[in-house]
Parts: sequence; structure tokens; C-alpha cells
Amino acid sequence: MGSTWGHTFRISTFGESHGGAIGVTVDGCPPRLALSAADIQVDLDRRRPGQSRLTTQRNEADRVQILSGVFEGRTLGSPIGMLIPNTDARPEAYEHLRDVYRPSHADYVTEAKYGIRNWQGGGRASARETAARVAGGAVARRLLTEVSAVEVVAWVAQVHEIKASTDPDTATPEAVEASPVRCGDPEAAEAIGEAIETARRNGDSLGGVVACVARGVPPGLGEPIFDKLEADLAKALLSLPAAKGFEIGSGFAAAGMTGIQHNDPFVAGPDGRPRTLSNHSGGVQGGISNGEDIVVRVAFKPTATIASEQRTVDRFGQEVVLAARGRHDPCVLPRAVPIVEAMVCLVLADHWLRQRSVAVLEEDG
Repeated sequence: MGSTWGHTFRISTFGESHGGAIGVTVDGCPPRLALSAADIQVDLDRRRPGQSRLTTQRNEADRVQILSGVFEGRTLGSPIGMLIPNTDARPEAYEHLRDVYRPSHADYVTEAKYGIRNWQGGGRASARETAARVAGGAVARRLLTEVSAVEVVAWVAQVHEIKASTDPDTATPEAVEASPVRCGDPEAAEAIGEAIETARRNGDSLGGVVACVARGVPPGLGEPIFDKLEADLAKALLSLPAAKGFEIGSGFAAAGMTGIQHNDPFVAGPDGRPRTLSNHSGGVQGGISNGEDIVVRVAFKPTATIASEQRTVDRFGQEVVLAARGRHDPCVLPRAVPIVEAMVCLVLADHWLRQRSVAVLEEDG
């Protein structure tokens, strides 16, 4: 089972939705990086369930425990082990799903692959696993801030048919966090909140798009041919539960443009290096960062668990009607924001460390 991400900066996650805990091991983090549990907790608090009326009411504190790899407030260079106990698990609430395959979930395919599955909330396939990713991503964020002043900000760009007007050039963490919707656009936030509430009351759910910008990324990150920066970003973000689409820069809109329209002209920057007048490339050209803002978007499907009746089958081949019970997000988008940020931070930290191994010889003047 693929539970490890990264080449030089690596994370391995473990745990199930309704087991004892979720956890992560971070390997490859350089020594002497200032790091505390408080650094991790900031992002976990943004992801945790039960934080507003728009999310699942599962009440997890998600208090992280650093078990190894940190001494006197600094990393040792050894693996960093972190544990996040499950304190509000209710596995008995899923007893009615023991033999039933939920539509659009991983129930059937997991059993088809392994011959066994954890039916208590989906086990490893549950979005609960992403708490471990956020913890690992917080370490990556701390590293990026220390070594390169990289800032990663994500926001809800769309829910169902409602789009936010948030500008990637000016989006700030403060504006995003001003509303539980996390869209950075007060008018859209109100409409989105109402739409999510309506979906919940109707026993339905909504999908949408999370956008993310990474500022201050130095040029040169990315490993062509197969480890292009956008390829690793795509794999990382599409590995998230409910993720169904990925774009960088102009994305699919590029298919309707001409070369004249799409090319990003170079000009001389104030620091002497080339800069671009536009950013249709989304900060990546030829699989390598060019120093401009990296702008990506991820499409998420509507939450698969809904209270309305749906047709399905059980393990014995019998058709049944299922109306899900329990605590579930009617829309994953607000809580997906810190998860998207975490995966972007992990990719950038990994490629930053990989770039350090590339020796660039400078010619004498």
C-alpha cells in the first residue's frame, strides 16, 4: 500500500479513521531546524473536524504529539515521529455498513484488491488520514519559511456553481481565514455557506475547486523528465481523497489559446534575473520553477457520503437501498484548504532539498 511520499523529504503516514490514532514519520528533514508542536498544531487546527457548522461534527481535538526527531526545540536530522490520537471515534456507528458497499467510496475496490477492508469509516481511505499529511506538511512549511521565505496560501475558489473572486496575486492567509468557508471573498463566502447548509438539509453534498499559490519559490526546482515539478504537484494533489482534477497556470484554458496569447514574455527583473510579464505557465516551465508564483487548482467531487437513499449492493450480491448515517462533511472544500497547502509544501520542500545536490559551476567573470 502506497503510504510514503517524497524522494529526499519523505513522509510515511499510518492509522485508520476509527482506530487508535493517525500518525506520520517525516524523514529527510535537515537538522537544527527550529520546530515545536505549536508549529504543527496551527495547521492541524485548520483541518480538524467540528470547527464550524459547515463541517462534520466529529469532535476531534487533533492534538499532535512529537515522539522523536526533535530535541530542545530543534530537529536532529533523524526521523520525526508524530502521533494524533483519535479521541471521538465511533466505529459502532458503521456496523450497518459491514457488508454494504457505499456508492462512490473505496469500499468495493479495496476489498477487490486486498480481500479485506476496514468498514469502520473507510479505514485508510478515509479523509481522516489527511491529518497526518497536514502534520508532515507543517514541517515542510517550517523548512521552506526558514530557507527560502516561501509562502503557500490556498483558498476555496468555487463551490458548486458559486465562484470566489479571490486574486492569486493578493490572497492572504488572514483574508482566507476570515470566514469558515475559507474563500477570501466575503460576498461569495456568504453564498457558499448558504449553499452548503441547503445541501446538508436536502441530504446532499457539493463539490468545488481549491486554488493555491506558492510565492517566493526560487527558480530551478524540478527534475525533468519524469519528476517535473508540475507532475509531482499533480500526483501529490490528486492523491487527496475526493480530488478529481488538477490544473497549473492557465490549465485547460490553454487549449483554447494561441501561442501569442499563451507565451509569457521575459523582461529583465530588478535583481538581474529574467522575469515574465504574464504567468500562464503557473510558475513552471519545462518542469522547472522559473521564479514566478506557482498557481495551481484542484477540483474536488461532492462528498460521497450523503443522507439521501441510493442504490447499491452488499457483499453477497444482493441489491439494497442505503441512506448513510453518521457525521460527514456536506462539502469537503473548507477543510481541504490546509490539506492542499500541506501537499504543495511537501513537494516544494522535497524539490528544494533535491536541488541542493545539484552543483552549478559558475564561470569566472
